[in-house]
Amino acid sequence: MPDRGGGPTGPRIRVGRPSRRVRTLLMTLGVLAALAMAFVMFAGFWTDWLWYRSVHYSSVFTTTLSTKIGLFFVFGLLMAASVGVNIWLAHRLRPPLSAMSMEQQSLDRYRMGIAPYKRWLLLGITSLVGLIAGASASGQWRTWLMWVNGVPFHQKDPQFGLDISFYTFDLPWYRFLLGFGFAAIVLSLIAAALTHYLYGGLRVTSPGARATAAATGHLSVLLGLFVALKAVAYWLDRYGLAVKSSDFKATDNWTGLRYVDANAYLPAKTILFCIAVICALLFFATLWRRTWQLPVIGFGLMVLSAILIGGLYPAIVQKFQVQPNEQAKEAPYVEKNLKATREAYGIQDAEVTDYAGTSETKDTTKLREDADTTASVRLLDPNIVSPAFQQLQQMKNYYAFPTNLDVDRYTVDGTDQDTVIGLRELNLAGIPKNNWINDHFRYTHGYGVVAAKGTTATSGGQPVFTESDLPSKGDLGTYEQRVYYGEKTTQYSIVGGPQKEIDYSDDDGEKTTSYTGKSGVNLSNPVNRAAYAVAFSEPQILYSGAIGEGSRILYNRTPKDRVEAVAPWLTIDGDAYPAVVDGKIQWIVDAYTTTNGYPYASRTTLGDTTADSLTATNNQRAVVAQQNQVNYIRNSVKATVDAYTGEVKLYQWDTEDPVLKTWMKAFPNTVEPKSDISADLMAHLRYPQDLFKVQRELLTRYHVKDADTFLSGSEVWQVPDDPTNKSGDAVPPYYLSMEMPGQTAQEFSLTTTLTPNGRDNLSAFMSVNAEAGTPDYGKIRILKLPTSEPVDGPKQVQSQFNSQPTIAESIRLLQGGDSEVEYGNLLTVPLDGGLLYVEPVYVRGGGLKYPLLRKVLVSYGGRTAFENTLDVALNKVLGTEGSTTEPPPPDETTEPPPTSNNPTVQEALGDAQKAFDEGQEALQKGDWEAYGVAQKDLEDALKRAEEAQAKADETSGGSGSSPSPSSSPSGSPSSSPSPGGD
Repeated sequence: MPDRGGGPTGPRIRVGRPSRRVRTLLMTLGVLAALAMAFVMFAGFWTDWLWYRSVHYSSVFTTTLSTKIGLFFVFGLLMAASVGVNIWLAHRLRPPLSAMSMEQQSLDRYRMGIAPYKRWLLLGITSLVGLIAGASASGQWRTWLMWVNGVPFHQKDPQFGLDISFYTFDLPWYRFLLGFGFAAIVLSLIAAALTHYLYGGLRVTSPGARATAAATGHLSVLLGLFVALKAVAYWLDRYGLAVKSSDFKATDNWTGLRYVDANAYLPAKTILFCIAVICALLFFATLWRRTWQLPVIGFGLMVLSAILIGGLYPAIVQKFQVQPNEQAKEAPYVEKNLKATREAYGIQDAEVTDYAGTSETKDTTKLREDADTTASVRLLDPNIVSPAFQQLQQMKNYYAFPTNLDVDRYTVDGTDQDTVIGLRELNLAGIPKNNWINDHFRYTHGYGVVAAKGTTATSGGQPVFTESDLPSKGDLGTYEQRVYYGEKTTQYSIVGGPQKEIDYSDDDGEKTTSYTGKSGVNLSNPVNRAAYAVAFSEPQILYSGAIGEGSRILYNRTPKDRVEAVAPWLTIDGDAYPAVVDGKIQWIVDAYTTTNGYPYASRTTLGDTTADSLTATNNQRAVVAQQNQVNYIRNSVKATVDAYTGEVKLYQWDTEDPVLKTWMKAFPNTVEPKSDISADLMAHLRYPQDLFKVQRELLTRYHVKDADTFLSGSEVWQVPDDPTNKSGDAVPPYYLSMEMPGQTAQEFSLTTTLTPNGRDNLSAFMSVNAEAGTPDYGKIRILKLPTSEPVDGPKQVQSQFNSQPTIAESIRLLQGGDSEVEYGNLLTVPLDGGLLYVEPVYVRGGGLKYPLLRKVLVSYGGRTAFENTLDVALNKVLGTEGSTTEPPPPDETTEPPPTSNNPTVQEALGDAQKAFDEGQEALQKGDWEAYGVAQKDLEDALKRAEEAQAKADETSGGSGSSPSPSSSPSGSPSSSPSPGGD
């Protein structure tokens, strides 16, 4: 533009569109940004597909994805069509605009404003509601698959006579459809009303009719459809009463009909259904009558009926019929709940027998023999001894053991041995130098199994290892020792390429390897590398020279994650455990099928019922499905994860479970038949802890079978708090090989104790046969203790241990210096009518970082012993040796052993005294290793003295003055601190 000041004109400044170069640049940047966003979305999809293909479960990925996409488009289009058609119809039925009122004049500018964009606005609105509805519907893929693939239970509910499958598979889908229908009608009604108002079909302030005939008919049909859906909802609510949760004083989370439901709510729902149908017909009739009078009257009648019939009438029935005679009125419905709950949780065959709780056996010798044959008492607590495994068998800082070890059983020399087992897994925190290459290429796996006898310990209190060292060797034979998949392996690794991996190092240097398994995803493809670089936010994956031909990326490496990914329809147990099976380390994972739609069965929250003192104090031992509320559960699948290859296998364990059969139809060829389980694997399968914890929680109330007792609450039990620690949480169940009353041999069992509600004495002892492959596997046995003669419970027994003066003094001495005392699992064993309690006591002495088994607490029939060995403790409490009084503490003054004229005996006794003194000195310093050596020397010296005295007696023909064990310097009958009793 020219300069208005009259000066020289400058160059023209062009105001308007940017130059072609700028437009090209902006367009290029926009395209690149769009491509980048598209590739990010593609990377997530592509890496998921590659992972599922690598584990050979691509059908799970495709079935799940196609179901989600199908539901998204079907219900998204239905919602979009519903709203779009009603907007179009309302616009089509608009009245001609003649003399406009002030109201219409004010709306005219809006009509004029949107007129050029009506189609785009319609497309935008319908697309938005369609996207929202489709996204919501895609989340119902489980509901759809269960409905379309549901198989019958062949059991009928007691109220309506329908198969259980109707409630578990059909009703949830019908409710979803009903909810979707309500949403579609409401959105359509709002959209149509706004359109009619915008185009004059509805008027608010204008004189004359408030709605045109066309608008009246249109909206009446929509309201009629809404009321018709309400009628369907009333009809479905009738069946919903069978799975309705309610507050009931007999139990929390009560499910099913009660008297008021069957006699008030059920007829009320039927009446309301009929009224709603009539009301809907009245709304449809406005197409001909063109008046709102009858529909409004009908709708008001329906609302009033809902208040009076659906709300007031049931309250009257409850107040004046049920409450005056509640027990008699509710008893038939409680019986239905009892039966359904016991069936839904698999506790219907639980065997409850009376148990005296006190022994009548007078023959102490037989009692002592029975103690040896009734149970293989596990003294090694897997929840305490992990630091001992760590200290003695870690070998390298880049290895570690889990905080809680596992209990299994192995056959050694033809004898089953309860075994505490753990894997030497990768510990990235212990790598000498952390960098990307070390963390992801060099240190990629753990190495070897470490196992120890569960029933004994060394003289120094250490575990007796049956599989140890690096590489591991022992009773387990030859197997692949590298652990690429484990509970502590949460980071991805890239293996099999040009970069060698570290196995371990010894005096000859580092031992390296290169992964040869087929697990993981191949990174030779540049597209795969780019996708993983984006998915893991790790650009080095794209260009690193450490990745080459044969490189594979391993991720999703914990057993729980892998099983959850390949079977998203299963609920996974909180504790996977390893076993050596057929020359491989296999993680065994228990998995459950659940539903919350089993009629009349009371619900439970899995996260609450599976929590105990271990889950409260250790984040590794997880609870199962924290918020899931269920009222049916089955351990339907046993899964394995190969620790080297990561291969996941799912085995059908419960062959009768209809829920599993339904999922097997939905995902064919993903679950292998039970017959494919090898004999070696079968030997290591066990009854899962989480299922047992759910069942014991239900059995605190549902062990009774008659309604009157259930309603009175007199037989309610509770799971006691763990007495061995101060967490205040439930005691965990314990695995133990034992023989229940009436059995002829020991079985690998899972056991727990139960106490009366609000009291500490023992109500019951509960066990389940945990040994897979046996006829009685899963058989629950409950020994019910008498209420008239209370029997001490775990907390009371622990209190007795702590309150005995001699035991308390011994504990005080063990805690001297920097030592700490830890109580192991308090095991309970039924024995000849009484109950035997055994508790190992561990000491962390001085500078030692790991616990050593030093003492054993035993209680039976009110007698208590605190000894170095289980054998001696059993001898004392069962009356076969000495008294039940604890010997004087080691540091008290002890009378010297009797003298002898035999020089050999005198020399041996001198050595014994020296060893005793050295042991006391080591005890004061907290040096448990030196103490163990001194105790061994003491035992040897006393043995030499006894042998020498015996020879002298034979020569002289007299009894002499043989030093008896009871007069030894240690003050202990055996002088040996070995708690094992071997």
